[in-house]
Amino acid sequence: MVSEERENVQLENKNAVIYGAAGAMGSAVARAFADEGATVFLAGRTATTLDALADEIRRSGGVAETALVDAMDPSSVASHADQVVATAGSIDVSFNAISYRVVQNIPLVEMSLEDFMAPVMGACRTHFITSTVAARHMTAQGSGVIVLLSATSALEWRHEMGGFNLACASIEALTRSLAGEVGRYGVRVVGLRPNFTPETVPGITEEDIKLNVSNALLGRLPRLREVAGTAVYLASDAAGAMTGAVVNLSCGAVFD
Repeated sequence: MVSEERENVQLENKNAVIYGAAGAMGSAVARAFADEGATVFLAGRTATTLDALADEIRRSGGVAETALVDAMDPSSVASHADQVVATAGSIDVSFNAISYRVVQNIPLVEMSLEDFMAPVMGACRTHFITSTVAARHMTAQGSGVIVLLSATSALEWRHEMGGFNLACASIEALTRSLAGEVGRYGVRVVGLRPNFTPETVPGITEEDIKLNVSNALLGRLPRLREVAGTAVYLASDAAGAMTGAVVNLSCGAVFD
């Protein structure tokens, strides 16, 4: 249900599952989805932070439910998705913002295979699990939007990123391949490619920000509200003709 004070909301009557919902990116997207009328199902591994976010959303007039879900575990994700469909009737939007281990600022020739592969395995595993579980429900109902989260690292070469750029590139490849399989069933798969977003990293230094800003044509980095607002657009009917695409939020640091 949506507060009567809200008008012209973009996600009214939509059920959205957000994995890693209590993190900086996940919570921003969850708030934005709820503000636009979606019922948000906040999934994560820490009950206290999930409950705090849900309470905040409810105080603002939104509708939120929480559940402990391990987005690296196929059975945990599938069981939760089944529960959402059983109680709410559908999953209309799926968004994965969980974090995984990343080792950076070490030259590739000095990096261990384990450290290089960690983000690749983490990103591929969680996005495959959550997106395919969502896709099974969405294809059965004949509609839905899966939003995958990448980063500009997918197209960059300037920094010592370890396996993170390969991880992001794999997410974008999954976006295209899954979109090609489920489009005929009325399901869209789209990606977000934000540049480094300082608000997601507590204690970030000015030097780190300057390093990233120096590559951006707009002379700044994307704001968290811009990423969340774009996620709302992608999940909405306004983006109904868009699938298999990754939206560039790099502030001009990379080109498509």
